[in-house]
Amino acid sequence: MELQDYLQILWRRGGIIVLVALIGGASALFFSLQQTPVYSASIELSVQPARADWGLSNVLKDLLRGYAENIHTYTVATDVIDRAQLDMTADRLLSKLFVSPDASTFTLKIEARDYDPLVAQQIAQTVGEVFVEDREVWNQEQDKRDRIDVRIRDNVYNRGYSLYSPKKKINALAGAVFGGLLGGLVVFAIEWMTRDLIRTPQDVERELQVTVLGAIPVHHGESGR
Repeated sequence: MELQDYLQILWRRGGIIVLVALIGGASALFFSLQQTPVYSASIELSVQPARADWGLSNVLKDLLRGYAENIHTYTVATDVIDRAQLDMTADRLLSKLFVSPDASTFTLKIEARDYDPLVAQQIAQTVGEVFVEDREVWNQEQDKRDRIDVRIRDNVYNRGYSLYSPKKKINALAGAVFGGLLGGLVVFAIEWMTRDLIRTPQDVERELQVTVLGAIPVHHGESGR
């Protein structure tokens, strides 16, 4: 098939593609509206060595991953639940908690997600405070030159919270794109199934490789009878 043939198909049946795309977008938006919103809140911790030492800085890059694992533990979760008086188990809290170390900026991002934005903020803030206090206790046992300072760089209440899911606009757009692709497949499937039907003089010329010189007009009968 040539490009002109594809354009003719789209011209004849483009409405199907548009319709299916609209149905896909509307369906995705409908299901998004049925979901319970999940909110995200985060706190950022700054992790810095006590002295500007190249070796200590490189060690710190590896320690950041370990810090992230230490935060995501039952010990921290239990302490946070007791301190914040949260009505949930440690497993439940850990399922809401996400820690991302960034070795390029020596920071730890602690994110909490919950149906209640205030609970998400409370979890993230309390986890950050618990970890900072734990590092302060650890530093007291170390030589001042070997200490690693962990401080709250940006707390939860300054950062606020945001909607994590559902992303209604993104879901609707994705549904429309998927619907458009599905509509395109439907259109070309219809064309494939009806490719042997001859409807126009052009179809005759294409199939028989001859030029059509004339056509018998369709007789609809005489009026008034």
